[in-house]
Amino acid sequence: MRLPALWLSLVALACTACVSPPRPGRVASRSFGTLPDGREVRIHTLVNSRGMQLKAMDLGATLTEVAAPDRSGVLTNILLGADSLKPYLEGFPGAASVIGRYANRIKDAQFPLDGRVVRVTRNHGRHHLHGGTHGFASMLWSATTGSTPRSSFVRFAYRSPDGEEGYPGNLDVSVTYELTDDNEVRILYEAATDAPTVINLTNHAYFNLAGGGDILDHRLQIRSKAVSKVDRDLIPLGPALPVAGTGLDFSRPRPIGERIRDDFGGPNGYDHNYLLDGPSGRLRLVARAEHPGSGRIMECLTTEPCLQLYTANHFGGGPTDPPAWRKHPAFCLETQHAPDSPNHPGFPSTILRPGPGKPFHSTTVFRFSTQP
Repeated sequence: MRLPALWLSLVALACTACVSPPRPGRVASRSFGTLPDGREVRIHTLVNSRGMQLKAMDLGATLTEVAAPDRSGVLTNILLGADSLKPYLEGFPGAASVIGRYANRIKDAQFPLDGRVVRVTRNHGRHHLHGGTHGFASMLWSATTGSTPRSSFVRFAYRSPDGEEGYPGNLDVSVTYELTDDNEVRILYEAATDAPTVINLTNHAYFNLAGGGDILDHRLQIRSKAVSKVDRDLIPLGPALPVAGTGLDFSRPRPIGERIRDDFGGPNGYDHNYLLDGPSGRLRLVARAEHPGSGRIMECLTTEPCLQLYTANHFGGGPTDPPAWRKHPAFCLETQHAPDSPNHPGFPSTILRPGPGKPFHSTTVFRFSTQP
């Protein structure tokens, strides 16, 4: 993907300068710009008692910055993002936005639901991807902020109307980003509907624990024994594919770049749905990434059954691409249900039904620490 040179000066991760920690304990909001229709977009800054900070904006409930300390305590932004609204309006390809109603792919943009066929927007060839042409990542969410004795948070809310991108039911959805004094970024997704529908929410955050360069030297571990077997369009074909002995095996820590050039049958790098160990619905540790140079460690915990590993394969690598956009400048750990689950009765269900006691809850935690 070709990227405008203007973005080089706007992308926070392209600059490895240290982040100056503001006063701890603050929750601050300010204007981040306006949409073409005149609506204001605000950005919200959370800071914990140890100086770590998180920024998120109303458009797409998007994370724009996560500043984490290295082994010397130096804060650096480790999230791909831009420091102004304009790049996002122009289609910034590294946005850490909320993806929905259905993250990932739905084959042929249709699925059965209670005896009828639901047809959603075709926006990826003949398939449906990441909620459609106007998914949650492009919506303006409302925000509230607050704090507890050991954390601060911003909660975004959005009502997805019946029929939006073809999905049935009015869906009230919220996502809460909480920054704790234990250097955890906790993400809580909640939703309720007034008619049967499907839902699969994630965040497409792009991380680079070095704060710049590529992520090939990052060591990664994923607690999984299998990935979804997929076709060339990354649509699941049925039985899972064991990873033991292949370039997809991260059951033990190893560098992301060690086997990234292996032939995985399609992607130019990693873009695979891992079936996670442990019981779905229970918060458990599923992945761990570390950058030896900085000492930064990021652990991922989730209640979700799956995780999509993506290594920013669409960035850089071309002879005319800007030099700051290296190939594989970041990685994503997208906690989720499996792609195309509504068309696979044997997969964990993504159906959400109305009624008391049946709301949608999903939690993902990114926990940051350092090694000596």
